[in-house]
Amino acid sequence: MDQQQHFDDWLKKRRQRKAELTVEKLYEGILNHEIPMLSSAITMIESTLDSDRVKSEALIKRCLPHTGQSIRIGITGVPGVGKSTFIECFGQLLVNAGRKVAILAIDPSSGTSGGSILGDKTRMEQLSQMKHVFIRPSAAGDTLGGVARKTRESIFLCEAAGFDTVLVETVGVGQSETLVHSMVDFFLLLMLSGAGDELQGIKRGIMEMADALVITKADGDNIKKANLARREYQNAMHLFPPKKNGWTPKALTCSSMANTNMELIWEAITSFENQTKINGHFFSDRKEQDKYWLRETLNEHILRSFYANEELLHQLRQLDNAVIEGKETSFSAAEKLYTLYIQQLSNGNI
Repeated sequence: MDQQQHFDDWLKKRRQRKAELTVEKLYEGILNHEIPMLSSAITMIESTLDSDRVKSEALIKRCLPHTGQSIRIGITGVPGVGKSTFIECFGQLLVNAGRKVAILAIDPSSGTSGGSILGDKTRMEQLSQMKHVFIRPSAAGDTLGGVARKTRESIFLCEAAGFDTVLVETVGVGQSETLVHSMVDFFLLLMLSGAGDELQGIKRGIMEMADALVITKADGDNIKKANLARREYQNAMHLFPPKKNGWTPKALTCSSMANTNMELIWEAITSFENQTKINGHFFSDRKEQDKYWLRETLNEHILRSFYANEELLHQLRQLDNAVIEGKETSFSAAEKLYTLYIQQLSNGNI
C-alpha cells in the first residue's frame, strides 16, 4: 500500500470518527470527565466550519447548567518572564492540594505563515503527566491580545468536565489584554525584577487590571533585586483608584525553579475569591462579562456575514485599490461598504 493510500485511509477514518461525535455523545463524555471527548469538543468549537459552529453552539448550551463552579485565573506577562515555568510549578501545588486544573495556553501565531508551535505541553512536562490536569494549547490566530477566538467557550467546557481551577496563559502584555481580563475572575500579572526604569515602561492600564503582580525568578543573586521591585510595584499599585470589588491588589515574589512563595500566591487568590463572594462582586462581575461577550459575539456574527458575501468582498477589493490610489478616503470607502451591506441584508442576500 502506497503512502497516498495510507493517507486516504487515515482521512476516511478521521472523518468517520468526527461524524460519530454527536452533540449528545460529546455532552455525555464531558460530564463523565472523559478527556478525549473534552479535547474533541474544544477542537470543534475552534473550527471555522458552519456545521461545526452549529454543533458547538448546541453543545455549549447543553453544558451551561454545569458551568461556573471554578475559579478562573488569567496569567499574563512579558515574553521571557517565565509564564509556562510558573504554571508548571503553580499547577503542581494546586493538584497536590486536591484541585482539578485545566490550562488553556495560548500560543502566538506567526504573522507570516499563521502557524503556531503549540509547545506548552513540552514545557510543562511534569504537570502534563499528573492526574486531574488538562493542558490545551491553542493558536492565538489573529485575535487581539493573544486570546484564542473560542477561549471563553473552552472555559465552559472545562468547567462542565469537572475542572475547578482554570488557568488561561496568554501570549504577552498588550492593550488588548482586556480580553483576558473579561473572561477570568482573577488577573495575575508576572513581571521581571529591576523595578526602577521598568516601572516607567509598563502600561498603567495593565497594572490597574491586575489583582496581583508577581515578580518571578526571585532566587539566587536575584532575591534582593526582586524584593526591591516588589516594594516599588506595591507602592505604585497603591496610587491607583480602588477597585470596585473592594480588593486591594498584592505584589509578591516567587521562584519557579526554587519553588518558593507559590503558597502565598494561592492564598492571595483564595482570599480574593472569599472576599468578592461575600461582598457579591464575584458573580456580579461575571454577569457583566456575560454582557460584554454578548456584544463581542454579535460583532463576530456581523463580521462573518459580511465576509461570507461575495459581492461585498468584490467591492472591498475594489475600494482597497481606490484607497491606495487616493481616489477614496478610508472613511468614504467604509461608508459605501456599509451602505452596500445594508442593501444586501434588505435583499435577503445575507
